[in-house]
Amino acid sequence: MKYNRVIVWFKNDLRLHDNAALFSACKESSEIIPVYCFDPRQFNEVELGIQKTGSFRAKFLLEAVDNLRSNLIGLKSNLILRIGKPEEQIPLLAEEIQAEAVYFSEEVTQEEKNVENALENALWKKGVQTRTFWQSTLFHIEDLPFPVNQTPEVFTQFRKECEKFSKVRKTIQKPKSINFPEISCDLGLIPELSTLGLQEPASSKKGVLPFTGGEDAAMQRLQTYFWENDSLKTYKETRNGLLGPDYSSKFSAWLALGCISPRFIYEEVNRYETLRKKNDSTYWLVFELIWRDYFRFVSKKHGSKIFSLQGIKNHVDNWRKDEKLFWNWAEGSTGIPFVDANMRELNETGFISNRGRQNVASFLVNDLGIDWRWGAMYFESQLIDYDVCSNWGNWMYVAGVGNDPRENRYFNILKQANIYDKKGDFIRHWIPELGKIPGFDIHQPDSLTKNELRSYGVHLGANYPHPIVAFSTREKWTSIKN
Repeated sequence: MKYNRVIVWFKNDLRLHDNAALFSACKESSEIIPVYCFDPRQFNEVELGIQKTGSFRAKFLLEAVDNLRSNLIGLKSNLILRIGKPEEQIPLLAEEIQAEAVYFSEEVTQEEKNVENALENALWKKGVQTRTFWQSTLFHIEDLPFPVNQTPEVFTQFRKECEKFSKVRKTIQKPKSINFPEISCDLGLIPELSTLGLQEPASSKKGVLPFTGGEDAAMQRLQTYFWENDSLKTYKETRNGLLGPDYSSKFSAWLALGCISPRFIYEEVNRYETLRKKNDSTYWLVFELIWRDYFRFVSKKHGSKIFSLQGIKNHVDNWRKDEKLFWNWAEGSTGIPFVDANMRELNETGFISNRGRQNVASFLVNDLGIDWRWGAMYFESQLIDYDVCSNWGNWMYVAGVGNDPRENRYFNILKQANIYDKKGDFIRHWIPELGKIPGFDIHQPDSLTKNELRSYGVHLGANYPHPIVAFSTREKWTSIKN
C-alpha cells in the first residue's frame, strides 16, 4: 500500500542503517515524519525506591536520540520529540499532521506490548493504519527453524538448530535521503536529565570506556575494536577480563538501544574473517549475539513469566526480602572486595563486565538468598546496556528459575577472584582503601591480623566494612548469625 504521509516511531532502533521500519516507509510513502517519545513511566520509581531508568542509562539514551536527530538532519529530515505516553502523544501528532500510517519496531515484553496495543487501538479509532517490523535480533523471527512457541528451552539446542537451518538476512542500506515535509508543528527539544527527574551522573575516569550514545559512536567503537586495535582475534581469550577497554567488544550498550544492528556486526565479523583472521574468537562474538537472540525469543515464548518470582521453571523457593542486606550489596559495602569492586564500577560508570555480573548476581541470590528480581530491577536502573530480555533472562538463569539444565549456578567468589584477579589489580582500581594489601590477600582482608591491616592502613568497620558473610570450610560463603 502506498501512503502520502507516514510517521516512523523510533524506539529501541535508534539508527538509520538496517532499519526496516524506516526503509519500508521510504519505499511506501511520499513523506516521512520520524518521531521519538520519552515515556515518563520509564523514569518512575519502582520497588525499594529504585529509579526505573537511572542517570547513566538516561544520559546514554539522550545522547543516542540527539545523534539520531543529527543524522536525520544530515539527510534533510528531522526528528519530532515528545514527552508523554506514546499511545497518547503519537495519535495526537498523527491527527495534527494528517499522517495516514505509523510504522514501528515490534517489542516482545509486557509493558512494551501494552503500549503498542494501546497505540494501535487509539490510531484505529482515528483511521490511522499501523505496520510493525521485527528487527531486534540476528535471526529474523520468520526464519527460525521452529515456531516461537516451540523455542527450545536449552540454549545449545537453539543455537545448533539456528546455525544449521537458518540464515542471517542481509542488512538494509540506510536511506540516501528522507522527504520530511514542511509542517508547522513543534519539533520538540531533547529534554534535560532534570526534566526526567534525574541528576547528572558524576563523571569517573576509572571506567573501562567513555560510553557515548548514538549510531556514530557505535560505528566508531566497532571500527576501533575490530580494525584499529585488531582486538577481535583474541576476543574468546580476553572476554572475561575486568580492566581496560578492549578485553571485550562493549557493543551491548549500543545494541540495547538499537544504535547498531546485530546483523551489521555479523557482516563485519565475516569481513574481518575474510580480510584478517578467522578463528574461535570471531565465531565467539557471533555466539554471543545468538545468546542475545535466545533471550529475546524465550521472552516472547514465555511472556510475563520472565518477571515472576518462580520464573519460567515455576520453581518456588524461599527468597529473602532483607532490604539492609540488599543495599549492602547494591552500594558495594558487603565487605567482600570482589563483589564490592564490581558494584562500585556499576554505580560509578553504569557498566560492569560479564564476569562481574555473574559473580555479583550469584552472590545476591545464592549467598544472601535475596529475591533475584530486586537485583534485576537494580541492574535495569543502573546499566547503560540494559536490555529487558537479556537482563531478566540472565537473572533467571543465575537464580535457577530460567533456561538452564543445571540446578545450581553457584559462583564461589574467592575461586572466581583467584582465576580472574589473582594479583588484585581490579580491587586496587576500585577500592583504593585496600590498595596497599599485597597479592591475593586483598581479596580477603578479614583473614589478616589487626596489626597487618593497620600496617596497610585498613581498619575494618571504619574505612572498609566487615564482611557480611563468612567463608566456611566447605568453600562456600554462609551468612553470619548475629
